[in-house]
Amino acid sequence: MLLYGKELAERIIGHVKAEAEGLGIAPRLGIVVVGDYQPSQVYVKKKMETAKRAGIEAELFHLPHNSEEKEVLALVQKLNRDGKIDGFIVQLPLPPHISPDKVIEAIDPRKDVDGFHPSNMGKVLLNLKDEVFEPATPSGIMRLIEHYKIPVSGANAVIVGRSNIVGKPIAVMLLHGDATVTVCHSKTRNLPEHTKRADILVVAAGKPFFIKPDMVKEGAYVIDVGTTRVEVEAGNGKPKTSKVVGDVDPKVQEKANVSPVPGGVGPLTVAMLLQNTLKAAKMRKKAGK
Repeated sequence: MLLYGKELAERIIGHVKAEAEGLGIAPRLGIVVVGDYQPSQVYVKKKMETAKRAGIEAELFHLPHNSEEKEVLALVQKLNRDGKIDGFIVQLPLPPHISPDKVIEAIDPRKDVDGFHPSNMGKVLLNLKDEVFEPATPSGIMRLIEHYKIPVSGANAVIVGRSNIVGKPIAVMLLHGDATVTVCHSKTRNLPEHTKRADILVVAAGKPFFIKPDMVKEGAYVIDVGTTRVEVEAGNGKPKTSKVVGDVDPKVQEKANVSPVPGGVGPLTVAMLLQNTLKAAKMRKKAGK
C-alpha cells in the first residue's frame, strides 16, 4: 500500500480556510528567503500558492545571498515586532556564512510557525500540545500515521536521521504515542539490523534510494522524508532532466507500505505550517492585537 498524503493535506487546508474565514482577521504568514538557492525557490512558491488557497496572506521577504548575518537578524527582529504578521519562517538552508541556530533562536517563539525555536522544541519534548507550534514535517508524519490507522502503541519505531528538523522531534512524538523508539544515524553500527525489526520506519537521511528491500521487514510502514533532486537521462539524445526522489528504493513498495516521494509527506509539511499560522492568528485575536 502507498501512503499518500495529498488528500489528507487538502482536507487540512480546507479546515484551515474555513476557520480563517470565521476568524474575522486574515491570518498572515511571513516567509524570509536569503539568496537564490533553486530548491528553496520551488518550496517557497508552493507554500505561497497553498497559503492563498487556505485563506492565508503570505508575504515574501527576500534578501540577497551576500547579506550579512546581522541583516538577517535585523529582519527577524522587525518581523517579531510587526503586529500584522502572525507567524513567519526563515527558509532553510541559509548561506554558509549565516548561522541557522542564531537566526532560529532570534525568532519570537510565539511567531515560530516552523516550530524550530528551542522553546517550541522543549515543549514538544514535554508534550505540551496546547502551548506549542510543533515542527511541520514531524507533525505531518504523525497525521499521516493517524490517517492510515497505523498502530503506534507498543510498535518498534526506527528513525534513520537525527536532525533537529525531523529526526529528533519525530522520535519524541512517537515516544509520546507509546512506541519503542530507536534513532539511527551516520555512526550507527549494522544499520540493517535495526531497520529490519521496525514496524514503523521513518527515513530522513538525505540519501537517494538509501533504504533497500532487504533492510525492511515485510508489511512494515515506511515513511520516506527524503527529497533529493537527481538528474535523469532522457534518452534519444535529449538533454538530461531532473526529478525529486526519496531515501527509499521504490522496490521497497513490493514488500512494505511506503509513503511515496513526491506525494507523501511533502504536502502535509505545507499543510501543518499553515495550520500553525492559523493557530498564531487565533493567539493574536485572543490577545486583542
